[in-house]
Amino acid sequence: MASTSAAHTAVPASQPPAAHKSPVPMRPAFKPSRRKTALTSPVAYLFVFPALAIFTVFTIGPTIYTFVISAFKWNWLNTSQNKFIGLKNYQDLVTGAIDPPFWSTLGTSAYFVVAMVVGGTVISLPLALLLQQASRVFVAARAAVFLAHVTPLVATSIVWVWIFNPRYGLANLVLSWFGIGNIDWLGNSQFAMPAIIIYSLWHEIGFITVIFLGGLATLSGELSEAAKLDGCNAWQEFWHVTFPQLRPFILFVVVISSVSSLQAFTQFFMMTSGGPGFDTATLGFQLYQQAFVFRKTGYAAALAVVLFGITVALSIVQLRSTRSIDTPS
Repeated sequence: MASTSAAHTAVPASQPPAAHKSPVPMRPAFKPSRRKTALTSPVAYLFVFPALAIFTVFTIGPTIYTFVISAFKWNWLNTSQNKFIGLKNYQDLVTGAIDPPFWSTLGTSAYFVVAMVVGGTVISLPLALLLQQASRVFVAARAAVFLAHVTPLVATSIVWVWIFNPRYGLANLVLSWFGIGNIDWLGNSQFAMPAIIIYSLWHEIGFITVIFLGGLATLSGELSEAAKLDGCNAWQEFWHVTFPQLRPFILFVVVISSVSSLQAFTQFFMMTSGGPGFDTATLGFQLYQQAFVFRKTGYAAALAVVLFGITVALSIVQLRSTRSIDTPS
């Protein structure tokens, strides 16, 4: 009995505390090292290579080659007769030695660009405000407005040539209702460019309207409600609430409209061929005419370089302006 009690007394009355278990670390959603490895892996570049190769062959390569051609008196039938002339093409461009003079062509392009930017914005923004309703009628109207933009330029240019026909055209028929005589729209230097502008606006307004509709869909409804509670009328609400929020979209429209107008070619080729004279010969059309009609490929390449520079400048303006708008003051 004594030994048994001694054995019982030797055993501690309380059990030893359980060992402390450290918490199991949570597995991260991703491993930075693995992500870094994926970005630097040759396999990643293998997937990018097809797109990069196409972009290099069809965009970067021709762009560099255009810079090279602009420094030559280029013989496109026999390249062995090419003659390096340095900046002579650019000198002819600045001095206006080639007919039509560069500055005249630049002025014609500026006329078309300003008309397209101002006209497209002034017409499309009110149209978007009108069509932003969600009813079926307005949805159908949006589709009808955008439909003009997806039609082929060549086909619609031919249709509008007939609309502007001085004898049988619909445009002169409408003018006759108001007692105005026939106008030779495409053969008169005074009306040729306005006629092309009318057609180009008809073709592009649908696209610009859709951009503004997208911008209107992102506006803050609380600000509009607050403006109405403060007693603002429709114009004050638009000018002080809607318009400031649409500035990034307006800037985007201005830049893309400027670039597309500078590069416009099809309507000028189909409707007037740059005429009468050179009154509708813009930079985009002169690239074709100088290279393939007058056979002055080096000078045409210099024009292309200038057009490229203007496009890059407009893109930089858009990027910087967008950053300044997005950055809080």
